[in-house]
Amino acid sequence: MTTNHRIALIPGDGIGAEVLPPARQVLDVLAHRYDFSLSYTSYDWSCERYLREGAMMPADGLDQLRDKDAILLGAVGYPGVPDHVSLWGLLIPIRRSFRQYVNLRPIRVFEGVDSPVRGARPGAVDMVVVRENAEGEYSEIGGRLNQGTAEELAVQEAVFTRAGVTRIADYAFSLAARRRGRLTSATKSNGIIHTMPFWDELIAERAAGHPGVTWDQEHIDALAAKFVLDPARFDVVVASNLFGDILSDLAAAVAGSIGIAPSANLNPEREFPSMFEPVHGSAPDIAGKGVANPLGAIWSAAMMLDHLGHPAAAKDITDAIASILAKSDTRTRDLGGTATTAEFTDRLIELL
Repeated sequence: MTTNHRIALIPGDGIGAEVLPPARQVLDVLAHRYDFSLSYTSYDWSCERYLREGAMMPADGLDQLRDKDAILLGAVGYPGVPDHVSLWGLLIPIRRSFRQYVNLRPIRVFEGVDSPVRGARPGAVDMVVVRENAEGEYSEIGGRLNQGTAEELAVQEAVFTRAGVTRIADYAFSLAARRRGRLTSATKSNGIIHTMPFWDELIAERAAGHPGVTWDQEHIDALAAKFVLDPARFDVVVASNLFGDILSDLAAAVAGSIGIAPSANLNPEREFPSMFEPVHGSAPDIAGKGVANPLGAIWSAAMMLDHLGHPAAAKDITDAIASILAKSDTRTRDLGGTATTAEFTDRLIELL
């Protein structure tokens, strides 16, 4: 029997609504080729909804998503709505309620895409940033005191648990074992006295269970410099919530365009749906112009197919991405071309 996957589509804001239709077109091509089906349910949850109704999603929003097999999200963010409102009203509740504690961000330098970094050569830079996605520096513990006075203060508590660090470490080491067998841990234990030494201890503890993986640790400031100076040396990089967030965007810029970069918010145990989204954000400056690069959403859709058990279909998509970048003159504006989103998508589908 044909396998059917129930997919939640959340276009969100800005170019999110422009890049999800191309991703869906590509998904439908692969579903036909590999004899599985995808049923979609769309949700208008966005900053526009917040401005209209006072909430990014309805009170039962998480319950509406709970029976889905995966979530494909476009982008969130809109001028006039503070970023913490959009994130804490939609993305973060989904990530945490569904235990999506792995944020996975692959980075490749493709042939045909010029990196701003001189030493970043196509085929040589191929890494994955594994970001802890549920605790760390992005905790809800803290508050404001004496607001509006000269004594005003803000306190934000970072939270690192043994369970949280252990599970992200195990995931990263297992991934490294399936790749090139190298792992780098991002730390700052020379300056952050409690949480980062704790992180280092647990990474070392879990490393003992993966003797086939060579690993080291780098302080975050030096690691950021090495991402630029020698990006080809890295295979899997595991990092806390804040460090992983920063490093993955830096790595995407090293690869030549943040418009290409995908991400996955994974619940590895598959107790809840996982969520897949491009990294580029809502880009209000180009929204509505039909020029957005759909590759970040399309690559995210490929990651979704891999997670759903269709690795060959996912590879077809990433092979087509590599082919269009290496062999075709069709380019969106961020890649130095003039193609519209629709024109670029049509060319990609021809290659598929």
